[in-house]
Amino acid sequence: MTSRVEHTDVGAYALGLLDDDDRLAFEAHLLGCAACRRELSELAGVAGVLHGIGPVEDSFDRPGGPEGDVLDLLRHKKDADRRTRRGTFMIGMAAAVTLVAGGLTIGTQLGAGAQPPLAHGHGGQMGEHMGPAEQFYVDGRPIAGKGSGGVTGGLVVESKGWGTHAALKLSGVTGPLECELISVSKSGERRVMTGWSVPPAGYGVPGSPDPLYMHGGSATPLEDVDRFEVVTSEGRRLLTVDV
Repeated sequence: MTSRVEHTDVGAYALGLLDDDDRLAFEAHLLGCAACRRELSELAGVAGVLHGIGPVEDSFDRPGGPEGDVLDLLRHKKDADRRTRRGTFMIGMAAAVTLVAGGLTIGTQLGAGAQPPLAHGHGGQMGEHMGPAEQFYVDGRPIAGKGSGGVTGGLVVESKGWGTHAALKLSGVTGPLECELISVSKSGERRVMTGWSVPPAGYGVPGSPDPLYMHGGSATPLEDVDRFEVVTSEGRRLLTVDV
């Protein structure tokens, strides 16, 4: 399962709607994900209320009245969850191929000419839970970078079989801007690891104090990397991280 599917499967797991393979995969994910464990604990009461209403039946077998409405709701939810998992799996596979082949961002460049994604700081799309980039950064050993114009930040990096994975923390930047995280090899080869758009409010600045967290990958092995750079679409260097 992809990261997005793992997190959104909490409700389906609590209600017992996952197939056996998905259930086992989610339970393995649950061991290492504190955010999902918290959410599952919060949903325990809801699952208890719904326990015992019986399996989801086809519409021609269901009873009438409120109980039938609940069964309809659960059946439609299960169908929707299956469609979401199937679609997200295909997106994740396409993104993984892009990452390995060209060192591009996971899930940000699935089609030619796609616009850079609008980045989210802490407390963005995942609410109070940390996203994968922030979680990786917090759990790792950050390497501080050298910024310009009040920009600060750092990277957590790891060596992978396909190259290098990195999580970025960036503060002191305002938009609108389009930026990229680039790995620079010891031979001078530059590879784009991820790209994003900075909204006018910016990140890690007065009025918008939350920093930006992003992650991406490069096909360059970590031992061959000389440094990482955050640059704008106009070529201005915002941050340099030496390794």
